[in-house]
Amino acid sequence: MTDLLEFNDPQLASKLITVIRNKARSLDRVRIMEVCGTHTMEIGRLGLRSLLPENVQLISGPGCPVCVTPGSYIDTAVACARDHKATLLTYGDMVRVPGNATSLEKARAEGADVQVVTSALQAVETARNSKNEVVFLAVGFETTTPPTAAAVLAAHQKNIPNVSFLVSHRVIPPALRVLAEDKELAISAFMLPGHVSAIIGEVAYKVLGDYRVPGVITGFEPLDIMLGISEALDMLQSDTPEVRNAYPRVVKKEGNPAARAMIDKVFKADDIEWRGIGVLPATGLAIRDEYAGFDAMAKFGLTLGESTMPEGCACGEVLKGKVGPGECPLFATTCTPENPVGPCMVSSEGSCAAYYKYERR
Repeated sequence: MTDLLEFNDPQLASKLITVIRNKARSLDRVRIMEVCGTHTMEIGRLGLRSLLPENVQLISGPGCPVCVTPGSYIDTAVACARDHKATLLTYGDMVRVPGNATSLEKARAEGADVQVVTSALQAVETARNSKNEVVFLAVGFETTTPPTAAAVLAAHQKNIPNVSFLVSHRVIPPALRVLAEDKELAISAFMLPGHVSAIIGEVAYKVLGDYRVPGVITGFEPLDIMLGISEALDMLQSDTPEVRNAYPRVVKKEGNPAARAMIDKVFKADDIEWRGIGVLPATGLAIRDEYAGFDAMAKFGLTLGESTMPEGCACGEVLKGKVGPGECPLFATTCTPENPVGPCMVSSEGSCAAYYKYERR
């Protein structure tokens, strides 16, 4: 597939589906987990599950960064606004996510200064033009981490003391280890995230070699995803587990060295809680001591409490891939996009939101 027009070519799609079905005939049950919210939404939107053989199952993992952000983080962010009169800057998909006790949307309705931005660097500019403390909610995987690192470096270089970052960044490769070790999940292969991989490259996934679990870096066009499935089945069929790059037009072997260097300069590995899953070692990032003045946790003496899930909400099990969205007792009854109970229904990349929108009927 060399021409962009080919990525939606029905004839190529038909050929790939035939290839997938032929490969699947020689295999037992296959469970392929995607760990990217964009893949989750596209798989649902395109109706790809309905095209696959019965023994090939696509399951959604913890690939939605908003969904895995714990409720205690949101409550702590609100405390910054209420107790320290800080201006909170956040990406838009965080506004409605429920914390343990409240949400940014509710806090804003009660008078908290919560503003939606599209770039971490806007926090630096906002602080420069304000006398208030400005706190940026730094959430996301490796895709959104370089902009946060750039903003920290800019604040340091420009000596802007009234900006800080409440960090809840996570990294994908160590989390794959936890998923691969879970015998109950019985993951056959991983569909690896294209956006994240553009930053960290193919080399970051060598951890999968310890578990002999195939991984395919995949793009987001219909044929990208089907090619990823075909490559995974090929490795299972030949018993040659490795990491393959089916998205070479974007993802390089070493990723983006400049972005990776910026991340390493500002952040260090840290243990972090994943909502509904628990604390996973070395899967988070914390600001290095050299830039501690821009760490909101240290600056305001904050601590994260324990996180809870709403009663009856199965979002944690959905994020682990152990149940499907439709198996949650609240799904499409108590919990809907208009009245979301758990984070998987709130985010535009959440498994429950995708299933509700595209697959529940």
